[in-house]
Amino acid sequence: MRFDVLTLFPDLFAPFVEQGIMGRAVQQGKLDVCLTNIRDHARGAHRVTDDRPYGGGSGMVMKAGPIVRALGAVERISDRCRVVLLTPQGRLFDQDLAWELADLDQLILVCGRYEGVDERVLKGFVDQEVSIGDYVLSGGESAALVVMDAVGRLVPGVLGSEDSNREDSFEDGLLEHPHYTRPRVFEGREVPEVLLSGDHERIRVWRRAQALKRTLERRPDLLERARLTEEDRRILSELK
Repeated sequence: MRFDVLTLFPDLFAPFVEQGIMGRAVQQGKLDVCLTNIRDHARGAHRVTDDRPYGGGSGMVMKAGPIVRALGAVERISDRCRVVLLTPQGRLFDQDLAWELADLDQLILVCGRYEGVDERVLKGFVDQEVSIGDYVLSGGESAALVVMDAVGRLVPGVLGSEDSNREDSFEDGLLEHPHYTRPRVFEGREVPEVLLSGDHERIRVWRRAQALKRTLERRPDLLERARLTEEDRRILSELK
């Protein structure tokens, strides 16, 4: 899969491209990350990418021209491509949307700055607006990194185990169960006995119950749309 990022600050993405799971996937050719500096497509001696808003008001607005020209310079490698503008006004990014985007061949992410981008960029040049949460960031770069991380790890071959992403939090609508590793006792706190039993069915039931308990306590809203089995409903009834 190929990510194209349009940004005023391409250097912010260097650690993502070079390190960790995503960096390894880039080195192995499973992911491709291409960075386009929007300023390179601004005109004039000073390469200005923003201007005062019509109608007055505080702050500056990113000009349409540099963004649209930058989009025009991006190579489209497939029809299975989507242009996404990172903005607080977009669709809330969640695991379902991550899977939807991971099914593409190319994802083009436009990082806004200042008070936002000229509305005319959205008309005919952007396929979708996406928000990573109800808060304000200094720019879309942080949001783009979140989207790339969440989507990239779903691409086949990026994770060591193909089952890993299926077992993560939110994959079935629940938070994940607690995890433990060595040592068996740490500062007086022991690993639950069931995890040492070797009984795979007991361990499965315990983990599921813990996931349900944690979700009920911390994010009960998730239970309304979670994919629950009859066993899950029985466990929830006992927990309540």
